[in-house]
Formats: sequence, C-alpha cells, structure tokens
Amino acid sequence: MTASRNNPGVAHENGSIESSHGHLKNVLRDELLLRGGRDFEDLAAYRRFIAEVVGRRNARNRKRIEIERATLKPLPARRTTDYEEARVLVTSSGGFILRRIFYSVPSRLIGHRLNVHLYDDRLDCFLGSTQLLTLRRGRPPQGSGKHGHVIDYHHVIHALRKKPMALLNLVYREQLFPRRAYVRAFEALLAKGSDKQACRTMVDLLALAHDRACEGELAHAIDVDLDAGGLPDLDRLRDRFKPDRAVIPHIVVDLVPLSAYDELAAVSAPTTGLVCRGGVA
Repeated sequence: MTASRNNPGVAHENGSIESSHGHLKNVLRDELLLRGGRDFEDLAAYRRFIAEVVGRRNARNRKRIEIERATLKPLPARRTTDYEEARVLVTSSGGFILRRIFYSVPSRLIGHRLNVHLYDDRLDCFLGSTQLLTLRRGRPPQGSGKHGHVIDYHHVIHALRKKPMALLNLVYREQLFPRRAYVRAFEALLAKGSDKQACRTMVDLLALAHDRACEGELAHAIDVDLDAGGLPDLDRLRDRFKPDRAVIPHIVVDLVPLSAYDELAAVSAPTTGLVCRGGVA
C-alpha cells in the first residue's frame, strides 16, 4: 500500500487522518446531548448506540465502498491475531500487574507465568496452551500515576476468611465488592458497630455469596434490610440460602444377614466323591 495523505514516521503529518477522530467525538457528544443522558443499561447498549452513529456517518461513503467491494478478496478462513500478547508472573499477592492494572487470579497460580492475550475488553489467560480464565480488562485512573485494580472476590475470599480485619485497609476494597449493595452494607456496619465486627460480618457475607452462588439474590436481601433501616442479619441469611435438604436423596441400605453367606458357601462347596460308571468311588 502507498500512503496518499502522510509519510510513515512523520508524526506532524497525521492531522489529515486523526482529524476524523476529533470530528467523530464531536458528533458523539452532540448525539449524547440530544439523547438527554450518558447512562446506558449495559456495555452492549452503548456499543449499539456507537454503531448507529458511526453507521449514519459512513452512509455518505456507501457508493465508494460498493465500488471497492467488487474487488475485495474473501476473508481468511481463520481469524487474524487481533490481540496483544504479554507474559506475566503471578506474585505472592495472588495476582499480576499489566499496564498499570493489578488483576487478581486464583491463589493456586502463585509462582506461575501466564501467557495473556490482551483484547480491548478482556484478558484471556493461558498456562502453557491451556486457557484457564478470562478477566475483565481494567483501565488505569486518568490524570494520575496510580494503579488500577480488577479484583474478583472469589479469588481472595479464602485469605480474607483467615484475616477479616485486612478488609479495613485493603487498597482495592472498593473494587472487591461485586455490587452496590455490599458497599452499602459495609458502610452501615462501620457506622453502627466496631471495625472488627464490621469486617468479620462483611467477610462472612462475601463468603456466603461465594459458597452458595447467590451473589444477586443476597444483594437484593441486603438492600431490603438496609432500606428498612436495619443491618443484614447474617444468621437469617445463612438459613435462607442454605442448601435445600429436599434435593438430597435419602438412601436406605438393607443389610443382608450373615447366615445367607453360609448358605451360599454350602451350595458352592465342591463334592469330595468321584462319580464312576459303576457307582461312587
């Protein structure tokens, strides 16, 4: 390919290319004003919004694209490498640092080196050629040299059970809570009780969400208690989310009397006499 707007390696000539980025940002800003807000239900909804805006802008180039489409070759049979590769070491802290972001991983990976495929929205982590887990990609705080954190409470809950008070001064404590309800619960516990009891209760709540896989349902129950002006009742919540005994089958084993084995032994005992044509020898 031959460049027609700038020369490779000459940074000050990139304006004709990068200016379209600035125009797109201005269009997005205007569209958000017309929309009346910047809040979206989820990432997929925001991506649909971006796709609609970009699609309308690209419609003016449709005729030229159709002319070039006739000469395009078929796409490759395999997907191209659309990620960056990195190799990281899992430290004794139970995670690794990549691009100024600390990512937590299961403690069993401490001391191992992972191959990471870095995408725009996620990290695929491999041990050798085996993919172990996928992590959400984090972004460092803008305007500061501080590190960001992507923390999964499932990875650190076992260590917090041993030292609940560590929760009080964790650097990534805000990123540890999976939902807003858990943040509210910890704030209410600190306001109405001692730091030690608040940390112990909060760790027990996270452990309950981990053990019973009830993160969403537990968050709703916590919100109900807090909206009523009370604190989460740990004993009641444990009883509510305990395993259902009805799903555990009751198995009755009928033991065979030992005398039955004597009868089987007598039946299968070999005969001691030899049978001849003329009788028993």
